[in-house]
Amino acid sequence: MSDKKTRYSDEELQEFKELILAKLEKAQRDYELLRANITNTDGNDIADTSPTFKVLEEGASTLSKEEAGQLAQRQMKFIQHLQAALVRIENKTYGICRETGELIPKERLRAVPHATLSIASKNNQNKQ
Repeated sequence: MSDKKTRYSDEELQEFKELILAKLEKAQRDYELLRANITNTDGNDIADTSPTFKVLEEGASTLSKEEAGQLAQRQMKFIQHLQAALVRIENKTYGICRETGELIPKERLRAVPHATLSIASKNNQNKQ
């Protein structure tokens, strides 16, 4: 019989769950800030500035809204990846490389808690 682990223990999964929940909470706060920036819910708009600055500020405002929109999309994708990782924890499949079936090292999961590939598999995927 092999001594090689095929999955993380419940205690280890709980440790990862706490890490992911903390990252998820921060990611959701960041997402809300970005959304507020896009929709101007904070009330800081160019409407109260003098007309001479308005043209310049509208261009900058449009650019920053586009950037904030892209950042918000990336943040939402990150949130979805973290939520998927929580599902894998519940299913006890968390930390298993989806290509090799082997455990992803804890160090990698601590750095990238939503990882589904080992570093070797990820590098192979990038080369293709």
